[in-house]
Order: sequence, then structure tokens, then C-alpha cells
Amino acid sequence: MTVVDLGAAPGSWLQYVVQKVGSKGTAIGVDLTEIEPIEGADTFVADITDKDALDSILPENIGLIISDLAPKTSGRKDIDQWKSIELSQSVLDVARDRLKPNGKCVMKILRGEDFDEFIRDCKEEFQNVITFSAKASRDRSREIYVIVKR
Repeated sequence: MTVVDLGAAPGSWLQYVVQKVGSKGTAIGVDLTEIEPIEGADTFVADITDKDALDSILPENIGLIISDLAPKTSGRKDIDQWKSIELSQSVLDVARDRLKPNGKCVMKILRGEDFDEFIRDCKEEFQNVITFSAKASRDRSREIYVIVKR
């Protein structure tokens, strides 16, 4: 299986992916900042909104895309939430272009005013759309994970 971690720095999820896919899989990490080398993973510095850059580094038919992306926060909840939606829409663009049939994409997103519309858009394009709140998240956290399946 090919697994791509978008927003991979500092690399903890990518390390986990390498352990899970082993030598029979491929682990790829992409981030705006350099990722310390991780044995068994290919890492790239690129902007996930730059389609040309992604075309040069990502394969077709990805089995799983994970994204723990978070915007640089401004302190204004509405702006931060919208930036989170924009990042997640970019992740969905990659999923549309590169997920293989039955492939999955897992994204962290901040809930807020635009969240329901984002979920409706996901449901129009993907077979299954599930939301999941991690038990490790604080009670007041607006973080939620959205899982889509092609």
C-alpha cells in the first residue's frame, strides 16, 4: 500500500506509517518545512496546494492519505476555522486526483460555521464519509477527524 502523509512535519505519523506498511509498502511525507530523514520514508518539501509540485512527487493510486494539517492560528476562531477548511479542501483535491478505488483519506479539521457544508461536499463525491473525535482530544477542542472513502 502507498500511504501519503500531507503536512507530515515533524514526522511522528510518518514514522508510524513506516512501521505499518513495512518493506512491502511505500510511505511518503510532504510538508512546507523540511522533515528529518525517516528510514523507510520518502519526504518532500512542497506546498500541497501546488498541483505541479505534487504531480512531480506523488504517485497515482494512493491507498491512504492522512493529513494532520493545521493552519497557523490567528486567535480568531472564525478565520482559523476557515483556514482549516481551505487546507482540508486542498487535501480533498489530492484525494480526488490520486486515491485508488476503495482508497481512504483521513483529515483533521476544525469544526465551525463552514464544517457542515464541507461534510455535504464530501458526501457528494465520496462513498463513505465518517467523522470521528479522538478520545485524546480535549473536551473543548474543535478538532475532529473526517474519513472519506473513494
